[in-house]
Amino acid sequence: MSREYGETWVYESLVGGIPGLGISRTLAVALQFAIFEVGVVALGWYYGVWNAVAAGTVAVVVAAVGSVEMHRLGAKNRLLGTPPEHKRLLFGSSIEIVLGVLAFIALVTYLFAWENTLLDRLFGSQPPIPVVYLTLLVLWDLTYRIGTSWWSAVVALWRAVHVDLSPEERATVRRLDAENIGFSAVQLALVPFLLTEPVLLGAVVGHVLAVALVCTAAILLT
Repeated sequence: MSREYGETWVYESLVGGIPGLGISRTLAVALQFAIFEVGVVALGWYYGVWNAVAAGTVAVVVAAVGSVEMHRLGAKNRLLGTPPEHKRLLFGSSIEIVLGVLAFIALVTYLFAWENTLLDRLFGSQPPIPVVYLTLLVLWDLTYRIGTSWWSAVVALWRAVHVDLSPEERATVRRLDAENIGFSAVQLALVPFLLTEPVLLGAVVGHVLAVALVCTAAILLT
């Protein structure tokens, strides 16, 4: 089925819109995981920052799972018989990018302007520039997925209130909303690395709880 790029996540547009690339979604996610994970292990070995390798690996896995879920949720939402307003709100507004940017800026602000021990614990007192670059790239990947999960939840609640669906599609969207709860819950894999950082721990757990609350409300109202 052909897709207009006003009806895709920005991530999907990047994967599918590069002229001559033409790779499958599975290969795109596999390449994403492989490139990031090789970078994490190689830089960890070269610079001797092995404390960061486990955390980096978990972050890369969470981001890859997020990519899979974005493809799944995007494809299933496009198959719904919802009005164009729903798909424009979900995909065409690109608000997930805005939320991702805000989350990323908040995270970087916390890491560099708030008193915390996370960077020293993972990278030492003078983290190498390539390690910082890759870390910020992976963190952006994570925060973008957080923004997408949150926006999907908000639009699901809007859809539950404003869109009248057939009984079959009601069952479908309930499954989609439950899947979005699972999508956000995957990010709890980061919790073991945040136990000494109450602000970040609260942000991650709070995000997961908020998505679960909003999606549950959407399920009940559908």
